[in-house]
Amino acid sequence: MVHLLNEEEKEELETDLLLQAIYRISGFDFRNYMRSSIIRRIHNRMRLDRIGSISGLLDKVLHEDGYLNKILEDFSINVTEMFRDPSFFLAFREKVVPLLKGLPEIRIWHAGCSTGEEAFSMAILLEEEGLYEKVKIYATDMNETVLKRAEKGIIELKRMQNYTKNYLQAGGQKAFSEYYTTDFENAHLKSSLLENIVFAQHNLVTDGSFNEFHVIICRNVMIYFNSELQAQVNGLFYESLCHGGFLGLGNKETLRTYQLADHYEDFESAQRIYLKK
Repeated sequence: MVHLLNEEEKEELETDLLLQAIYRISGFDFRNYMRSSIIRRIHNRMRLDRIGSISGLLDKVLHEDGYLNKILEDFSINVTEMFRDPSFFLAFREKVVPLLKGLPEIRIWHAGCSTGEEAFSMAILLEEEGLYEKVKIYATDMNETVLKRAEKGIIELKRMQNYTKNYLQAGGQKAFSEYYTTDFENAHLKSSLLENIVFAQHNLVTDGSFNEFHVIICRNVMIYFNSELQAQVNGLFYESLCHGGFLGLGNKETLRTYQLADHYEDFESAQRIYLKK
């Protein structure tokens, strides 16, 4: 007897087919992202373009030139701000920085950097701590569009008031306005802050390790991954960290449920900063 799918089962199957098609065509793999988050983004695109079904969306992906790029933009997570969660940056300044000062060079990876605000924040913090000259910050994201924005070091001026508050709570030592100039709409970061930041495309789902790092920061990215993908990405970070290196996660993320947890020390547990043993 043929089993007729209910609406929920149809949606699940249609979503599977859409994500499989996106992966086959583009190489971007969203199959192990949190399904609830992906479904929300799919439904939003359907509303915007007045498409009645996920299959209709799939048809556009397969047959309409440029439509896939629109979907990839929808699926990319670009929520960020400078000195986001100031207590994390304050703990990094007070607890981690003293242990980095003896290194001849420092390599830091900001994974899932979006438009670069957290990488810019780290550059400011390390400049104030006298370390920026020997630092190389690798800021990566899967989305080329946001990386191009990040490379310019331009931020909407209306955001800077909130960023200033974050900066001060994170232990900022100067007037925040010293780090940028303004025009009528935007703040332009000092060019010296961008000199030691390398922006590059990297997909945490499909790409491997590309260097050995003293610090890896990946905050509020893995909340969008299912447990299988989280374990995979945590393995990538473990491979990419030097012994005695630091891993910084978001405040809703933890290593405690993974096998690799035994290979880390809870260095600053409240701020999700871990030390590789």
